Amino acid sequence: MTQSLPGQAPPAGPPRAGAKQAPPTQSTRKEAIVNATSGMTLRALPRIPHSVKRLLLGFRSITVDGNTLDTTLQLMLAAQHVAGIESGLVANDDIAAARAQLDFLAASFKQNIPVAAVTNLSIPGPAGPIPARHYRPAEGVAPVLVFYHGGGQAIGSLDTHDDLCRKICRDGAVHVLSIDYRLAPEHKAPAGSDDAFAAYKWALDHAAELSAKPDLVAVGGDSAGGNLAAVVTQRARNEGVPPPAVQLLIYPVTNYRDETRSQTLFAEGYFLTKRDLHWFRDKFLDGAQLDVSDPRVSPLLADDLTGLPPALVLTGGFDPLRDEGRQYADAMRAAGVSVDHREFGSLVHGFANFFPLGGGSATATAEMISALRAHLARA
Repeated sequence: MTQSLPGQAPPAGPPRAGAKQAPPTQSTRKEAIVNATSGMTLRALPRIPHSVKRLLLGFRSITVDGNTLDTTLQLMLAAQHVAGIESGLVANDDIAAARAQLDFLAASFKQNIPVAAVTNLSIPGPAGPIPARHYRPAEGVAPVLVFYHGGGQAIGSLDTHDDLCRKICRDGAVHVLSIDYRLAPEHKAPAGSDDAFAAYKWALDHAAELSAKPDLVAVGGDSAGGNLAAVVTQRARNEGVPPPAVQLLIYPVTNYRDETRSQTLFAEGYFLTKRDLHWFRDKFLDGAQLDVSDPRVSPLLADDLTGLPPALVLTGGFDPLRDEGRQYADAMRAAGVSVDHREFGSLVHGFANFFPLGGGSATATAEMISALRAHLARA
């Protein structure tokens, strides 16, 4: 089943006239004020000159572990602090509210990047159809990246990562197949990774129908999506399925079992918090079929990392997930895997989605896409 969409994404806007809305409560009113304040701040950031940002920050910098926080991100975090937004990525324990909050954040600085075509698809999955979205580059026949969005395996969607997929498609001259895998807590592990693997195998079999190159199918994702890309890559090797051409791991979750130094250093105040990590893990793994140490959820803990395809790994210096990303890159390299690990010391978790804000996030995202394109050219 397919549904064509315009290459130019529709702008976010208010609810349609006549749409039914629940009566506001004190909590929803507060969230609406917070959302509006956050949205205005994010939309304004790209237009503020660097010197003015420094002035607004009182010419103060934040340096931790030898890294100095990017000025644009420092101002974003400072503005959220002033607005009373200090709860991290997950602002509400209610799963529906947490998902809505991320939807709003993504829409707050959406760029609506044009690509040649965008089509919604339905891919056969192990528990029913898997929604997906295909982004077609102007170049036509090109490699395809099977992309898994982040969100702790519990939030996030095709829409929250729409702009990032569009940017990868346009600037990387690559097809992008974004996968709307099943989320926790409704679907515990390994439901999401089962969907991710089914989508990868579908892309192998149907790449030509997408006008993509069947021998250049890559996998990638950010955060929890990076975890899925790593798990899919290991499973392909284990089950004798043709391996991805490249694995793009953007600040991936690689170890649900162990706590790292970076989780303590950046426990709060840098967008993704330690509380967020625990909340996501509980939603994903409490009552699941798999233990936290199972490599099907913690790919760093696999006994054997040999024979995996080339990996492009990105980490941020102010990210609680920094150390486990480093560790996975080092472990793959020690196993003989070709690894291109790039750490952006000034950036926080989520920087690939923050590229519209400018600053170091935009620079790092551009470098990531250029590196991906180069790796695919060599594959």
